[in-house]
Amino acid sequence: MEKEEFLAVYRHSLAHILAKAVIELFGKENVQYAIGPQIENGLYYDFVLPRTLNNDDYKTIEDKMHEVIRRREPWTRKVVSKAEALEIFKDQKFKTELIEELPEDETITLYYTGDDYVDLCRGPHVENSQELMNVAFEVRSISGAYWRGDENRDQLQRIYVTAFPDKQQLKEYKKLLREAAERDHKKLGPQLELFMFDESAPGMPYWLPRGWKMFNALLNFWRGIHEEHGYQEISGPVLSNSKLWQTSGHWGHYKENMFIIPGVKEDESDYYACKPMNCPNAILVYKKHLRSYRDLPFRINQVDVIHRKEKSGELNGLFRVQMFRQDDAHILVAEEQIASEIKDIMSIATQIYGTFGLTYKAELSTRPDDYMGDIKVWDKAEKDLKDILDDVYGPGNYEVNEGDGAFYGPKIDLKMKDALGREWQMGTIQLDFQLPLNFDMKYAAQDGSVKQPVMIHRAIFGSMERFIGILIENYKGAFPFWLSPYQVAVVPIRPEHNDYAKKVVNALKNAGIRVEVDYADKNMNEKIKTYKTFKDPYIVVVGDQEASSDTVSITVRGQKQQLHNVPLDQLVAMCTKMDREHLKELIDTAE
Repeated sequence: MEKEEFLAVYRHSLAHILAKAVIELFGKENVQYAIGPQIENGLYYDFVLPRTLNNDDYKTIEDKMHEVIRRREPWTRKVVSKAEALEIFKDQKFKTELIEELPEDETITLYYTGDDYVDLCRGPHVENSQELMNVAFEVRSISGAYWRGDENRDQLQRIYVTAFPDKQQLKEYKKLLREAAERDHKKLGPQLELFMFDESAPGMPYWLPRGWKMFNALLNFWRGIHEEHGYQEISGPVLSNSKLWQTSGHWGHYKENMFIIPGVKEDESDYYACKPMNCPNAILVYKKHLRSYRDLPFRINQVDVIHRKEKSGELNGLFRVQMFRQDDAHILVAEEQIASEIKDIMSIATQIYGTFGLTYKAELSTRPDDYMGDIKVWDKAEKDLKDILDDVYGPGNYEVNEGDGAFYGPKIDLKMKDALGREWQMGTIQLDFQLPLNFDMKYAAQDGSVKQPVMIHRAIFGSMERFIGILIENYKGAFPFWLSPYQVAVVPIRPEHNDYAKKVVNALKNAGIRVEVDYADKNMNEKIKTYKTFKDPYIVVVGDQEASSDTVSITVRGQKQQLHNVPLDQLVAMCTKMDREHLKELIDTAE
């Protein structure tokens, strides 16, 4: 049995044990049990119970599960008719609903654990509960859930259980969870005063001064790379009339995810919508002038605010928001330029991700059910992307995600793993033959004919907000020098050292270093503690000796040894160079 199949069987079987334990604890007549699938790292089961569960119930449920397992009860598979299944589950509303939706000739299988617990299930499962004796598990959490994810349906209590084949693997996973909690950007972000949320604008982050400095450092890095690759940055309206979105196809395919503002008229022709994407902005800029083959590739990038409506339960810090900035680019190319342009985009992605020590893999997403346009055009677009991926990575060295393309074209998604091993879909490269057609985009070809360009939609970070959330967790808030909100913190020991501290601050500022200083008349250690909490890379202390010798004392983040008698001009050089070897040399030679 393969590892994944082994885990699926054991975790799914343990879900039945969980359900049986809960029924025994609360009484069969008091429990409605819904579904209980195995999931990554464990399982869950949904219930309607006579009372709300709390943390004190965790151990009680675990103990009962162990008790059930120790009985070594056999598991029996039984095939029944739809009528028989309805009779067996007549007192269970959720099971009844599921059964009623099945075709009359459907093969329905049940699994009995002992004689007193039965579940509607395809299996497979263990043959006897004793096979679960050595499985290590813990109740991880209890949360609310809606039946079938519909907020208008029954509210359920979902019990999550973490489960691994042995205690050592469970121990390692719990260690990973503790590490994840320490890295949680929703905790670190406010602690480091990077961002905040307010209930007046759910899912719409406020960037605080420190966070905005870091945001702009990341953006300047991004802009520099794109300048090198021939992109032109624009900015466009946040609100546009519905006619624009009708032409683009978003009104018909994406309207439910858009924030819409009714106009004076009653009909939708006078409605406005906050843009969920930047594509129409780039198209209108392209169409401002007549274009020829000499203008192609025509590369437009922008980092405007966009809005997408999400369900409140799906919001998750910076990872899932309703307002964000996407590092968008829209490129108009001739068909023969597609391959070289996409390869250039991949080189940009490699450069950007590599700066953070992140690796990525590619995944091709093909035509969805609600696709727009000619199927022949889709087939050609998908073949073009496959050919490019075969050339860049080699056949079979990328994944194909059938049916997950955008409604206007297939796409290549760039996925990466973070410090905790979690996979994120970050960049995307979408090939689009549809929008140029919808907007009647043209260019004069070299042979004198008029042709339609191909549009490439492209992002590397994806959502800037989400990427920063990942970086916060990846670095645990201790960002590289170039990305830190403030790179140097200056601490004058006493007020009489403020004048020299100002000289240090000005020297650093003039060199383009982000520096902060505390001139207040308070304890030096208190100031240092504050800057250490903010994880500033360098904390510079100045007192009598430093002021008289034009030097500084430096505490380098992560280093126990303090550097003394460092000349001020050497500090400035060190900060501007940001070279690890130079820093190592400085530490080795410092007094």
